[in-house]
Amino acid sequence: MPVLLDLDRAPRLSALLKNIPAGLVQGVFAGTREDPDPQIAGIGSLSSAGNTEISFIVHNKYLEQLHTTQAAVVIVLPEVNETLISAESSSGESAEIANRFVRVVSPQPYLLYARLAQWFDAARQPPSKPCIHPTACVDTSANVAASAVIGPNVVIGARSVIGSSVRLGAGVVVGSDVVVGDSSVIHPRVSIYDGVKIGSRAIVHSGAVLGADGFGFAPDSTLGKGAWGKIPQLGGLLIGDDVEIGANTTIDRGALENTIIEDGVKLDNQIMIAHNCRVGAHTAMAACVGVAGSTTIGQRCTIGGASMLSGHLILGDDVHISGGTAVTANVLTPGRYTGVFPFAEHAEWQKNAAVIGQLSQLRKRLRLLERDR
Repeated sequence: MPVLLDLDRAPRLSALLKNIPAGLVQGVFAGTREDPDPQIAGIGSLSSAGNTEISFIVHNKYLEQLHTTQAAVVIVLPEVNETLISAESSSGESAEIANRFVRVVSPQPYLLYARLAQWFDAARQPPSKPCIHPTACVDTSANVAASAVIGPNVVIGARSVIGSSVRLGAGVVVGSDVVVGDSSVIHPRVSIYDGVKIGSRAIVHSGAVLGADGFGFAPDSTLGKGAWGKIPQLGGLLIGDDVEIGANTTIDRGALENTIIEDGVKLDNQIMIAHNCRVGAHTAMAACVGVAGSTTIGQRCTIGGASMLSGHLILGDDVHISGGTAVTANVLTPGRYTGVFPFAEHAEWQKNAAVIGQLSQLRKRLRLLERDR
């Protein structure tokens, strides 16, 4: 259940919507509610929202849920609103439903919900007073902004720069020569290795490891048969503005050149990005994606959960990879790509897999048949 604001702190609907970007709200229909401008103390789903909460509906197929919702306000698509306007002119149960709550009409209800959720999330957070906790260990050469909040047992290395309004949660380790940009939030137990640069307004969730060594080894017989010698990772890790990095996600530093995560990238939990990769602006990856070294991913791409990208590949801008897909070659043309072999009962799957393993032979036989025709 969402955390609600106290009613004395809850804004009126009109106050809540006044700072919403132009175009997200097309109109407000008050119906017959006694209070056409109710106080809104939180956000909830249609099934769980109470009479001081706002909810949203993104498709006509969810109209049935309007019969039972207790929400004070519902964000609706224009076509859903048209359906409800038609209901208002009729009599009976449909008209009653249409008039039970205030309607906010938006062409992008899910985005409007996201903007409102951001407001409520900020409003429910108690203001943090700038401080450096007495248990924190801050190198004397580090530059920590006076407005920063440095939590218990934080370690900040030599010459690192912590920007204004930055929050470092308990147990965060910041190496030497690190930069954390203004208004970034680093949650507890994040490890940031030496030389990592993080832009403004970043969010890094617990357990993330930024700038660890990439997987670089060379065969070295002087160490024994089959032994490997370590290749020092001399590059860095550069992270842009407005990047979010999920819990337990790891991003390696480069071997020689930098690993680069551009502005606005969104990374889910438990993602692995190897050394020398570049991820273009506003690309989003779901959980458990693995990206091998020296891969370049363009702007505005989406990578579905558990997808695997081989190394030294290029994905162009606006490429969308379905979940569980293994990408083993360059993808330069925008579009959606899927490489998931459908699951089946195991014995059936084995038969199908055996056929797929013989495709090259079947192709040769087909070509011979076509040639002899």
